[in-house]
Amino acid sequence: MKLIQIISQKKPSLSFEVFPPKNNGRYENLRSAIARIAELSPSYMSVTYGSGGGTSSTTVSIAAALQKSYHVPVLAHLSCIQSTREGVRSQLDALRAAGIENILALRGDLPPGSEPQAGWYYRFASELVREIRRYGGFCVGGACYPEGHPESRTQMEDIAHLKEKVEAGCDFLTTQMFFDNNIYYNFVYKLREAGISVPVVAGIMPVTNLRQIRRILALTGTALPQRFRYILDRFGDNPAAMKQAGIAYATGQIVDLFANGVPAVHVYSMNNPSVAGKIRQNLSEILK
Repeated sequence: MKLIQIISQKKPSLSFEVFPPKNNGRYENLRSAIARIAELSPSYMSVTYGSGGGTSSTTVSIAAALQKSYHVPVLAHLSCIQSTREGVRSQLDALRAAGIENILALRGDLPPGSEPQAGWYYRFASELVREIRRYGGFCVGGACYPEGHPESRTQMEDIAHLKEKVEAGCDFLTTQMFFDNNIYYNFVYKLREAGISVPVVAGIMPVTNLRQIRRILALTGTALPQRFRYILDRFGDNPAAMKQAGIAYATGQIVDLFANGVPAVHVYSMNNPSVAGKIRQNLSEILK
């Protein structure tokens, strides 16, 4: 099933992300996590491509296994990083053969010291979107940054690039994580003003430990509202309490988003079925 059909429904959509392990020896652990998350009956599940394209060889196989074994709609990531035109075509062939209809087209995270123009066939996500459109048959999504892409000088510059990506053929957008819903609402308002009308899936990450949030801040510079800082200060040294508080905070964000008419939320649950399960349980009546 194509995702645009799922996220355009009036019924709230809740989905989860899984990512391939960097170490092939951990693949069995991932299979167990995938099974438990799939049992939660998410609207769909996404499978990431891996930083620098490092796990791209397993993305298609994991996505295919999800589709075949658990009958959950799948969103497969595809990145410009280190991709040739032949390689992309080969992956599109494999995804089509597996019955997967949805792709999130990304530029991808650059390896340290590299540039988008360093010999890759696709430099920007918009070019990859056009390639997938030429191939045909897929629902195509793109990434967006409510607080601005770190490489853009201004948010309006970032939105202008985002409009190019949508005009290239994106059916929907999925946001990077945010911890203040007002940032999402303001961002979507600016997109609509700029003429971007596609659905914008809200990306939410439950923060369950201090190390996790420190890594997030180092990589993305995402703003933390004061009420969330209070949670970190009070519960950060107590792992069990921090996990419970982080799940509760993320649940509160999702409830607010649904209450304000946001049709779809995608949870970055870090391959953690217990976190995904608690959030799904907290929303059981809302998702009926």
